[in-house]
Amino acid sequence: MKIEKNTVVSLRYKLTDAQNNVIEEPDSPMVYLHGGYEGTFPKIEALLDGQNIGFETTVQLEPTEAFGEYNPELLKIEPRTRFPEPLEVGMQFEGVPEEGGEEDSDLLAAEDEDDEESLIYTVTDVADNQVVLDGNHPLAGMALRFWVQVQDVRAASDEEIANRHPAGAESFTFGMPNEEDGDESDADDFISIASGAGRSNPRTLH
Repeated sequence: MKIEKNTVVSLRYKLTDAQNNVIEEPDSPMVYLHGGYEGTFPKIEALLDGQNIGFETTVQLEPTEAFGEYNPELLKIEPRTRFPEPLEVGMQFEGVPEEGGEEDSDLLAAEDEDDEESLIYTVTDVADNQVVLDGNHPLAGMALRFWVQVQDVRAASDEEIANRHPAGAESFTFGMPNEEDGDESDADDFISIASGAGRSNPRTLH
């Protein structure tokens, strides 16, 4: 079966930088719904369109084709007292706490109240009194090379098409945390998403 719109594609992949240093090479394949559902980068999807099982290729994506250019304005320095302990480099938070009391420490969206999601900030440095946060994607500003091999192709179900996502496949992004099912037990919306570990799960190339 050829890859075409509304097919579910399983890919083996290896992600390297422009100097061929390996960034990620998971054991499990990533799975996405083909056909403009934002399950992978457009350049990769275009290369895979019409291909069969066993097809493999290597493609280089410039920053504008992948995770964008690095934006220094997304680098923030915040008082350490606003953060939970223990606090370590590599931890990731959704949003940053607003100035004010604890009751007002809702998520601070990415400079735009219309954004559906807050930025994910990564702790890049921790001092006695301050914390450095970076709201850029960890791979922002990098040219990336993807080796991909088509492992399986099947027709998508009506439900998968309606959901714009393969059944049972989590939606991941490189270097970013796995969004587990919503945990409403957190005292605040300002929460630690991940500690930077456990990034070996299959991810969508997006």
